[in-house]
Amino acid sequence: MHGPGSASWLLVALCAGSGAYCLLRMRSGAEEQRRTAGGEALMGFGMAVMALPAAVLDPPREVWLGYAAVFAAAGLRTAWPAGRGPRHLRRARSPRHLHHAVGALAMVYMSAAMVTAPGGHAAGHGGAGVPAVTGALLLYFAGHVLLSGARLAPVGGAPGTGVPDLGTPGHGRPPLESVGGWADRPELVLVCRLAMSMGMLAMLLAL
Repeated sequence: MHGPGSASWLLVALCAGSGAYCLLRMRSGAEEQRRTAGGEALMGFGMAVMALPAAVLDPPREVWLGYAAVFAAAGLRTAWPAGRGPRHLRRARSPRHLHHAVGALAMVYMSAAMVTAPGGHAAGHGGAGVPAVTGALLLYFAGHVLLSGARLAPVGGAPGTGVPDLGTPGHGRPPLESVGGWADRPELVLVCRLAMSMGMLAMLLAL
């Protein structure tokens, strides 16, 4: 899933930085925040490892099979939470959790491409994906990038800051997250998710 070496390392840094920020978010006082941040940290670090140049890390196919299994389990856990009842069903159907399920599906898909590629990799870890599936995932993550960028646009920002007030009632936008400290700042959470969607786009384009 790579371009030139410098581009690959930039992608690794982007994904690893997003994963590290998600680890910090796991210190939130809200259980739902911690659960969500844990899943996003797994995604960020998983993408960082997958983006490493083949000259640095070229694991056998069995490793990619394990990758696919891990993210398949993560996707199933997101789509069908262990708890039962209307509250858990609403949580599983929320846009954020559906986005996490699509991200896990994309990781499974790219891992499967690694397994089926000749010699376990091609063009520096780039596999041979199915064009229709790759195109659908590209459209989804491109749309998520555009939507996230629009939500970050400074429309009616906090007075004197120039920063969009994404979590204050009365500015036309509902709170993105419950704020429990700088690690839970809604705009930073959204930037983190935007960065991972951009990383996913780059990896899918190189597939």
